[in-house]
Amino acid sequence: MSESSSARGRRARRSLLAFAVGAALGPQAWAASGPAGGRDPAGERAIARPADGATTGTAACPELLRHSFDRLQDEQPQSLCQYAGKVLLVVNTASRCGYTPQYEGLEALHARYSARGLVVMGFPSNDFRQERGSREQIAQLCFDTYGVRFPMFTKTVVTGPNANPLHAALTSATGEAPAWNFHKYLVDRQGRPVASFPSKVRPDDPRLVAEIERLLAR
Repeated sequence: MSESSSARGRRARRSLLAFAVGAALGPQAWAASGPAGGRDPAGERAIARPADGATTGTAACPELLRHSFDRLQDEQPQSLCQYAGKVLLVVNTASRCGYTPQYEGLEALHARYSARGLVVMGFPSNDFRQERGSREQIAQLCFDTYGVRFPMFTKTVVTGPNANPLHAALTSATGEAPAWNFHKYLVDRQGRPVASFPSKVRPDDPRLVAEIERLLAR
């Protein structure tokens, strides 16, 4: 039976309305809830993916954080975008260094300020030949010996031409590369590096603590 002109008109109006709604919601929403009931023409469910991983939830992910690193405890990839909107203290660590006891102070900062939005992030590195152990050995020292609860990642390069993209960006933004283990970078809630502290600055140093509190208050 041929379709009546009135039925064709109703179908055309519905298609135009669906297109208008999709255009108003934007391309991501249109892909996820488009005219085929959320499915692509091949019958598979369409998935909305943020452009370049630029958003996470409702918070925009700054370019600095658009990277993933393997977690120390299980080597599972962890997107740094999950920390968008937080104040970050990024530290390159080592197990056999005179500054290794700073793990205690870093954990104290985490315990004191994490509820207000501080994230301490540890990146073990053998750049200075003091992190030669396996992943399991590093994890045992961090989690068992020092009781670390802040995010720790697997061993990485933090200096020179082979530096990981996060540390390369931090070095470029601050003009300071880590000269030794336990160098510290502070990043504000907008993902902007705002301060760099050398290894000798302890986690409880009043200058570091004051800067953390200033950023958390903003």
